[in-house]
Amino acid sequence: MRTDYRFTNTLCWNTFPVPKLTEQNKADLTRCAEEILLAREAHFPATIADLYDPAKMPENLRHAHERNDETLERIYIGRRFRNDTERLEKLFELYTKMTADEAGKK
Repeated sequence: MRTDYRFTNTLCWNTFPVPKLTEQNKADLTRCAEEILLAREAHFPATIADLYDPAKMPENLRHAHERNDETLERIYIGRRFRNDTERLEKLFELYTKMTADEAGKK
């Protein structure tokens, strides 16, 4: 297995609907991932538990995750989700389509 970043809408750790990604989407997500990793590295030797403690999370890491969230949400609907309900509705819509497409292939 290669060690570079991989994006796929058919192979995931969990069955999670991901829209078809353009090359620009992949580049944007890669940039976000790199920013998160660089923010973590800037706080070496802090552990993941230290870095993600809500009361102590470094500001640059929080901002890197916020940029990642915004990038991902724009891929899904072209803007930020208004709330968790809207986010779940979109995910269930995509999951329903994804599972129907898979059932149709059998």
